[in-house]
Amino acid sequence: MKTRKIILFDGICNLCNQSVQFVIEHDNKNQFQFASLQSDFGQNFLKENNLDAAQFDSIVFIEDDKFYTKSSAALKIAKYLDGITSWLTIFMIVPKPLRDVVYSFIAKNRYRWFGKQESCWLPSPELKAKFLD
Repeated sequence: MKTRKIILFDGICNLCNQSVQFVIEHDNKNQFQFASLQSDFGQNFLKENNLDAAQFDSIVFIEDDKFYTKSSAALKIAKYLDGITSWLTIFMIVPKPLRDVVYSFIAKNRYRWFGKQESCWLPSPELKAKFLD
């Protein structure tokens, strides 16, 4: 049985959108599906899991019945990517609170450093099947 892997991301964040495109390019096994945190799917997931539905400062990685946020989500995603990116999982040995301080610093400054879009990024027709509404 194929494990379901879903990435929720901030749909107006340029860094987040670039990260999703990077994952798509390095997902040669076609394992991931995506939804913006602002989408109906994303909002429902946040509410069902008692997460702040107005905060979009963390990527969320859902794998079957478990979900991960912040640095743990990013490193779990990296584990499934092709190429050298999978080696980033070595940072799992760093304590989560320390990893999340770095993650949160980047997340807090992402709009200033990378900019944002007026609306959520829309996938091309070829990629549309990878995205949940």
